[in-house]
Amino acid sequence: MSFAGPITILGIFVVDLTFETRCLPEWGETVLGSAFRLGPGGKGSNQAIGAARLGGRVSLISRVGKDAFGEMAFQTYAAEGVDTEFLIADAMHATGAAAILIEEGKGENAIVVTPGAASALQRADVDRAQVRIAESAVFMTQLELPVPVVAYGLRVARERGVPTILNPAPACALDDDVFELCDYLTPNESEASALTGVSVASVAEAARAADHLLRRGVRNVVVTLGARGALVKNATITEHVPAYSAGPVVETTGAGDAFNAGLAVGLSEGMDLVSAARFGCAVGAISVTQPGTAPSMPRRDKVDLLMAAWK
Repeated sequence: MSFAGPITILGIFVVDLTFETRCLPEWGETVLGSAFRLGPGGKGSNQAIGAARLGGRVSLISRVGKDAFGEMAFQTYAAEGVDTEFLIADAMHATGAAAILIEEGKGENAIVVTPGAASALQRADVDRAQVRIAESAVFMTQLELPVPVVAYGLRVARERGVPTILNPAPACALDDDVFELCDYLTPNESEASALTGVSVASVAEAARAADHLLRRGVRNVVVTLGARGALVKNATITEHVPAYSAGPVVETTGAGDAFNAGLAVGLSEGMDLVSAARFGCAVGAISVTQPGTAPSMPRRDKVDLLMAAWK
C-alpha cells in the first residue's frame, strides 16, 4: 500500500431499514418478509466507511439529528476510524432513514431514502471544512444532498486544486457548470442513461454515454457496469475494466459505494485512473458477497488477496 493522502467526503448518513422478501410487493399489496436488519447507511457514509476500511484517512462532512440514530452515526465512525470533526448534530431535524427491500435469491433491491438532517446542510457547513478539503488528496460527494450544496463543495475543492469525484446517485438533471467541476464522474448504467438520454445496455453504449458527459465538461468518466466491471473514458483513454468474482452474490446494495470508496482510495494513493478503477472493481466484487451496505465494505487485506489471485 502506498502513502495515501486524506479523503474528504460530503454526503449523508441514514439508518438502513432492510427487509428481505420472496417477492417485491405491488402497490396496495402486503407481503411477509423473511428477515430484517437495521444498520448504518447513506451513500456518503458508506463510502467513508469503505474508504477507511481500505486504509484511507477519511473525514465526513454531514449532519445527523440529536437522536438515537444520530448517536449510531458517531458510534459507527468512532469504531471505523472516520473523522467526525465536521459531522454536525442538528437539534432541529431528525436523522434520515432508508427503506431497503431485498428480493431473496436474487439480491436485487429497491430503496427509498429520506436524508433527514443531512438535507439541512448549508454552504457554511462546507466552509467550516475548507482547510480539511484543501489538504485532501480527493474530495468526493453524491446527489443525496441538495444540488446547490453538492456544487458548492465541488467548487471549493476545485478552487483549491483538489481532485473531485461526483457519484451522481440518485441521478437528477444537472447543469453543465456542475459537470465542469467534476474531475471524475462515476454513474452506473441507469444513472449514465438518465444523465445523457443514451441507453446503456452494453460497454459500447457506456462509451457513447461517457462521450456525451465529457462533452459537457467532465474530465474523466467511469461508468460502473455491475457484473461487467467498469468503462473508463477520458480524452485519451477508453478502457473496459473487467469485473472480479469473489464468490456468490448475496446482495448488490452498496456495491456502487464500495466501488467509489475503492476508486477514491486508489486515486489518493497515486494510482492511475485505470488502476484505481480496477481496485474499485475488486472492492465492489467482495462487497456483493456479504449482506448489508456499510457492513459489506471489505478490509484492505481481502481486496489485495483477490487482486493477487486474479493476476
